[in-house]
Amino acid sequence: MMHRHLLPHIGNLPQGLRNAITDVAGVTVGHHTLAAQDVQTGVTVVRPHAGDPFRDRVPAAAAVLNGFGKSVGLLQIEELGVLETPIALTNTFSVPAVATAQIRQCMAANPETGRSLPTVNPLVFECNDGFLNDIQRMAITEQHYLQACAQAGVDVEEGSVGAGRGMSSFGLKGGIGTASRRARVMANTEYTVGALVLANYGRLPQLVLAGHALGPQLATRLATSQKSLAAEPEKGSIILLIATDAPLDARQLRRLALRAGAGLARTGSVFGHGSGDIALAFSTAYTVPQQSNRPMPTTAMLHDGLIDALFQAVSDSTEQAIIHALWGACAVTGRDGHHRIALADLLHDWPATSHPLTPSASSS
Repeated sequence: MMHRHLLPHIGNLPQGLRNAITDVAGVTVGHHTLAAQDVQTGVTVVRPHAGDPFRDRVPAAAAVLNGFGKSVGLLQIEELGVLETPIALTNTFSVPAVATAQIRQCMAANPETGRSLPTVNPLVFECNDGFLNDIQRMAITEQHYLQACAQAGVDVEEGSVGAGRGMSSFGLKGGIGTASRRARVMANTEYTVGALVLANYGRLPQLVLAGHALGPQLATRLATSQKSLAAEPEKGSIILLIATDAPLDARQLRRLALRAGAGLARTGSVFGHGSGDIALAFSTAYTVPQQSNRPMPTTAMLHDGLIDALFQAVSDSTEQAIIHALWGACAVTGRDGHHRIALADLLHDWPATSHPLTPSASSS
């Protein structure tokens, strides 16, 4: 397995301390992974802060690049512009179970939910991991979601973990990836932007990594499956989560979410007909109270004229996170013996002494 530090740095903005979404203060990530024969799946949770997100909501907005997806909770986010649960990622058929777990979690913390308090809006994103995972088992339970929440921390494991366990990308092993960038908007003002992706999309001939069109070369290396991969339409998905500590409102956050599409496109995605490509951005700069008897925040929003650096940070951290997802994944064999090779295994003979994404003269 090649190490992260050998990968090219996307763009010219500096990365955060961990080069992860958790460089945005307060954000934590947890996984629970199921890896047993035909069951190759899991749950990943992103917590926006350590408190109760139902009582102290964070501003958020989503952008649907291509809507071939079965997510829960986007309609209310579009209307109200806030998150009120952790963000959960899982496989397509496990969305109802995880949404139920989020509702029960909220009721446990707030017994009057749906009574004297409003109902809660669960937020679950999905990708179809059915090639490697027996998705009909519907193996994910409420307890798995709670365990992912309990595991949430600042160190983020990448690749074939959590919701990423059974995911495929560009005909290779996909999964979870994360990255961050620091953006200076004025001489003395800098903000952090972090991205986390669930990569389950793409056609191998179209793969571009750090500006290098590697897809055709990699398809040659996978000669036994090259023909079928080339003919297969794009029908995967990717979930793109963006966090920032910049003080932005929901309108501005939707603009950030849209820029995740720029980073996605650089990797060779065309947002294909059967691909569910959804981005969500949220800010940790302030919270919005659930109850009307609590004061609303008085935070001054960042001026739109200063937002371009954040747009760049979103695009670059998204592209970097996708590279990390591919690079960090390990090969997985799952349902009916289906197998996905990892990118790092496919490029095992590419030396660290040259550009890590440029083959040596001896490479085929």
